[in-house]
Amino acid sequence: MPEPFDLLRHNAAAWDRQALADSPWSRPVDAETVAAAKRGDWRVHLTPSPLPADWLGDVAGRRVLCLASAGGQQAPVLAAAGAEVTVFDLSGEQLAKDAQTAARDGLTLRLEQGDMRDLHRFADAAFDIILHPVSNQYVPDLRPVWSECARVLRRGGVLASSFFNPVVFVADRDPAFAAQGLIKPRFALPYSDLDDLTPAELAAKRERGEPMIFGHSLADQIGGQLAAGFVLAGYIEEMHPAPRFEIEKYAPSFIATRALRA
Repeated sequence: MPEPFDLLRHNAAAWDRQALADSPWSRPVDAETVAAAKRGDWRVHLTPSPLPADWLGDVAGRRVLCLASAGGQQAPVLAAAGAEVTVFDLSGEQLAKDAQTAARDGLTLRLEQGDMRDLHRFADAAFDIILHPVSNQYVPDLRPVWSECARVLRRGGVLASSFFNPVVFVADRDPAFAAQGLIKPRFALPYSDLDDLTPAELAAKRERGEPMIFGHSLADQIGGQLAAGFVLAGYIEEMHPAPRFEIEKYAPSFIATRALRA
């Protein structure tokens, strides 16, 4: 009998490989960026452009959870700006990037490995800010993500999150269509690699060691935050600077929300 598919183990291994291969999301900020942050000149990203300064405000002394956002990119900057930062991620190799950056620049980071849907190790109201960059496409159900964020965030705290526009999951990804400038709808939302790819396509993706992806609806992304007890206080859309799919030439790929714990 074939071994049951372990989604968490597969995606952790996939991201370990990406980190070891120095993927774009696994390249830590340089020492100059950290030094500037220590002087008060800092910015972090949820989308390709820097986050508006008023989304997080002054982070000095604030308890920040970087949720599913290891890789040495956001957490070191926030720590250098004076925040008490915890990094939580599924990938050990991604967390190693933060550890290396912290050691290089004399920063203090708390590193925790685990599933973004289960934050039981943290007490209620443990954080003032949660920074959750594009990553929740790696879990099939967002409800536990948002409910856990609401639990560990203090009242009035900020959840700054980003995710892919659901429209990017709709089209067939056959390069032949892109070569003709065509967008052929193929998948209905919500999307799941596990359910919507053919057996051959799924086997090929597993063989390549790529993480499994889930395309969530706006009802799950934004409505899910509201249902968990958040109030929407900011919204951003941004085009992909290097479109991977034909549809990304015509619709913004990235969406970011700023929500307050009611």
